[in-house]
Amino acid sequence: MKQKVYITRKLPEELIAPLCEQYEVGMWDEADVPVPRDVLEKELQRADGVISLLTETLDRELLARCENLKVISNVAVGYNNIDVAAATEHGIVVTNTPDVLTETTADLTFALMLGTARRLEEAAHYLRTGNWQTWSPFQLVGQDVYGATLGIFGLGRIGEAVARRATAFGMEILYTNRTRNVKAEQKYGANFVDKETLLKKADFVCVLMPYTAETVDFIAADELSLMKTTAILINTARGGIVNEAALFEALVRGDILAAGLDVFEREPVDVQHPLLTLPNVFPLPHIGSASEQTRTKMVQLAIQNLHSVLQGEQPKHPVNK
Repeated sequence: MKQKVYITRKLPEELIAPLCEQYEVGMWDEADVPVPRDVLEKELQRADGVISLLTETLDRELLARCENLKVISNVAVGYNNIDVAAATEHGIVVTNTPDVLTETTADLTFALMLGTARRLEEAAHYLRTGNWQTWSPFQLVGQDVYGATLGIFGLGRIGEAVARRATAFGMEILYTNRTRNVKAEQKYGANFVDKETLLKKADFVCVLMPYTAETVDFIAADELSLMKTTAILINTARGGIVNEAALFEALVRGDILAAGLDVFEREPVDVQHPLLTLPNVFPLPHIGSASEQTRTKMVQLAIQNLHSVLQGEQPKHPVNK
């Protein structure tokens, strides 16, 4: 009898064809609509493995009912949608898909930094709504990225990739990390500083750290008050690391200049969210890894991870080792 695999969002047939040859595969039939909770519960109670997205909450209550489940293969680097401790208690391996999205996410981070600094969304709206009637010396002026000081919270794979791009822009690079990254210091001229120093000196503060219990509200009112009034905050890591209420107040008061956000505490973000009402916020719908090449690689790696576990082998990227 074939082992059963469930996929929580519709994927291209050509990508899942290898799975269908070896397993009994079930798949939610919508690409743009999350699988309902009741359907997810029913399917996982009979599944040996699941390929999931960040939109699926695999909590302790659900996992307790999944007697056959052996592996949760998350198509993402982050896995805060999964109760990893509960999965471990039930002998369920959790895997993720790092590395393959590093460069794409770094591209998006830099694009968001450029777009926010140069007010690209505002400028496009200004043109489209017929407001561009003349040219004036300080019309839609923004901030220079070249030669500015970049502060990076989390100099891991993606942080290093952002630092590498920053060197081409002649930026001074400051970073804070759990441990010093001496290799990156030597390659990119990055300077290891404490949190307070980074916040005070950086023109651009990029949040690239993982979401954990320790990093919730890592950037809140106190931190925002330390930043320059001309500074820009960029978050392409996870929502919840930046306190959104505090960020809104800081932007309204002019404590910082602007923010570029690819992630929010609750996703999809409510269109009535206060941050979306501000002209100095450049928001994106969590598209950090959204290139065709990278998303394909992520799915392929998730399939590889799942297959390894179901075949009794060590997966390439286990979360709960």
